[in-house]
Amino acid sequence: MSLSLAIAATALLPGCGALPGTGEEKRTVTVWLMRGSASAEFIKRFTTDFENQNSGIDLEIRLQEWTGIGDKVKTALKDENGPDVIEVGNTQVAQYVDEGGLYDLTLESARDLGMKDWLPGLAEPGRYNGSQYGIPWYAANRVVIYNKDLFERAGIEQPPKTRAQWIADTRRLDSGTDQGIYLAGQDWYTLAGFIWDEGGELATEAKGSRGVWEGSLHSPDALRGMEFYQELQALGEGPRDADEEHPPQAGVFAKGDVAQIVAVPGTARAIEEKNPELKGKLGFFPVPGKTAAKPGAVFTGGSDLVVRGKTDDRKSAVAVIEALVSKKWQKDLARTMNYVPNKTTLASLVSDEEGVAAMAAGAARGRATPASPQWAAVEADNPIKKYMSKVLDGGDPATEAKAASRRITRELDVRGS
Repeated sequence: MSLSLAIAATALLPGCGALPGTGEEKRTVTVWLMRGSASAEFIKRFTTDFENQNSGIDLEIRLQEWTGIGDKVKTALKDENGPDVIEVGNTQVAQYVDEGGLYDLTLESARDLGMKDWLPGLAEPGRYNGSQYGIPWYAANRVVIYNKDLFERAGIEQPPKTRAQWIADTRRLDSGTDQGIYLAGQDWYTLAGFIWDEGGELATEAKGSRGVWEGSLHSPDALRGMEFYQELQALGEGPRDADEEHPPQAGVFAKGDVAQIVAVPGTARAIEEKNPELKGKLGFFPVPGKTAAKPGAVFTGGSDLVVRGKTDDRKSAVAVIEALVSKKWQKDLARTMNYVPNKTTLASLVSDEEGVAAMAAGAARGRATPASPQWAAVEADNPIKKYMSKVLDGGDPATEAKAASRRITRELDVRGS
């Protein structure tokens, strides 16, 4: 059987037709995956195996770019000849459901796909109005990357497991010319984890009004999350008016005088490229929680798989997803790409990789941004970042939080008022 693997703008091969000498109809399932989510070798292995296991299906995988993908997917969902399966960012599912273009996979999720064990940070944003549309594929989240030499010099033998110990250790590390932690003032993903840990939310759905969202940064719980962020951020020299990419924190850490940063484990490679002397000297631990019983909450990034509502072969599309999220291919993807598998029960698959193991531990407490179709409008001119800078510059937290919450409420108002 020939392997049909289309990448980027490669021309489509014919989708249907009879096998030579038989009356069997061959079906083509077209899958859009995002560039960088899976290696070419993984895609080839998966395609060959899937076609061998499903002799009546030709699998055609096309790679897409993240830039501009939102509008491209919305157009494809309305196209009678669009892709059957699409990889989407976990926080993007709601906006595509709102377009009316996705297949409800609630039954398959409960019956065949093991939804009870899914990572919450992937499963929850894939759910909309009580139905499951997005199937978790892989996750990635932030951990603490630390300089083992600086920890040893400060007499710290084990990474902290509680917030209180984290603060105490970071104070010891913040000495002389060394920064205890480099935490940019507008790292709102990290702040979100602290807010969730306190029981707060970035926004909440109004009671009795489905689809009406209100900013909630001003709640007592959310304010406690910001208070902890202030305390931690002060133990280093992170800029108050910029996020973690301005300047890129990997470059700052690579100088060798920063004890910790909060980042995805893959950042370690960028650090070592900039400063080869740090190879073998970087460690990882989950963001600590309020108690040692469980890690802190973290924002979970990653991807879900969805089925286009207008596909003419839902059964085959679901079969592709079922294979991609199976234990066999979750293990292959996790080890190939250093991702967290989509289920808490599969965390052991990455236990021998320190950075990924720390990420998997945190992913069990992962969350995602509010499941409003309008959330992208909030991030476009993010009031959370501005709120953080104002508080770190001495503004009153309660006052600034209320102002930011009002902005969030306006952006999430589907009525445009």
